[in-house]
Amino acid sequence: MKRIILFIVIVITSLQINAQTKVGTIEIEFIVSKMPQLEQVQKNLEAYNSDFANQNKTKLEAYQKLIDTYNQNIDSYNDAEKKVKQDEIISAENEIKKFQENASKLVQIKQEELMQPLYKQIGEALESVAKEEGYSQVLKASNNLVYVDQNYDITLKVMAKLGLPLPEQGN
Repeated sequence: MKRIILFIVIVITSLQINAQTKVGTIEIEFIVSKMPQLEQVQKNLEAYNSDFANQNKTKLEAYQKLIDTYNQNIDSYNDAEKKVKQDEIISAENEIKKFQENASKLVQIKQEELMQPLYKQIGEALESVAKEEGYSQVLKASNNLVYVDQNYDITLKVMAKLGLPLPEQGN
């Protein structure tokens, strides 16, 4: 019985040794930075963000007008009027904060929406290169990797597959 178990363990171990994986790395953000479509994405995002900036400016101007009016007329307000005006100012301030938070989230969502086609193109090219080169795993290069053999970095191969200009060697 021990010999059968030992034989099974040896067979499984040898199969695992023969089925080693080929692991590569890729610098996705570097590739994105070289894609010509990125310029249009940035322009679209700036235009989208500009609308929010204009709305925010209008809200801030109205808020400042409330404060100025309050400060100019503070001596003529009775306690009840002061309380009403202060509540209006606080309400406007809270509305501005909420607007800014929502605008920030919407801009982030829009950025992800605009970037999605670029990441899809990279993913398709990555999959093609990985299959052609026999990689079973590709890791995103990051600061967490302690050592990466540049022979397994497929960033330039993916860029070539996408038709992007390759950086000059030595840079």
